[in-house]
Amino acid sequence: MDSHAWDTRYATSPDLVWTAEPNRFVVEETADLTPGRALDLAAGEGRNAIWLAEHGWQVTAVDFSPVAIARGRNLARQRGVQVDWQVADLTTYEPPADTFDLVLIAYLHLPAADLAAILHRAKRALRPGGSLVLVGHDRANLTDGIGGPQDPTVLQTPETVVAELDGLRIRRADTARRPVPTDGGTIDALDTVVVATRP
Repeated sequence: MDSHAWDTRYATSPDLVWTAEPNRFVVEETADLTPGRALDLAAGEGRNAIWLAEHGWQVTAVDFSPVAIARGRNLARQRGVQVDWQVADLTTYEPPADTFDLVLIAYLHLPAADLAAILHRAKRALRPGGSLVLVGHDRANLTDGIGGPQDPTVLQTPETVVAELDGLRIRRADTARRPVPTDGGTIDALDTVVVATRP
């Protein structure tokens, strides 16, 4: 979907499209990091950016939907935290190099070439010692999970993500289960989770 379609989706929902709570894997993989500067790419309504800010991070949150950014800004104000909100298309956005202690990419689903270019720019944005955390719907979710995009060309696997992170030290790369409550009970969604550090 393009930014206008996402704007419409956000604007027509009376509540947050996503929960205000951070993603469980983001919490798992960042809770023990020393807060510094963080970049949240494809931040949406800001649930992860705001959680990071509440835990001492100086956060820049980027999304191509002005409506999502406005919602994030409002939620951050309600929660009493500061976040640098930026509207930008990640396929052309160039974060400053050697700047961030954490780069987060959560549920950004694009064709492989676009995602690869974003991952390469994310690597450059890391300071030495900085961490990159990616969480996305895994390709296996199509047959063994629930929810997420149904187009296999925009889904991820640990292997395809790691292949674009040469030069980083891979700390985690796996397909993880995320319980999703449904009317028929809890079903696991399958997510790609990759965590890497710049030496």
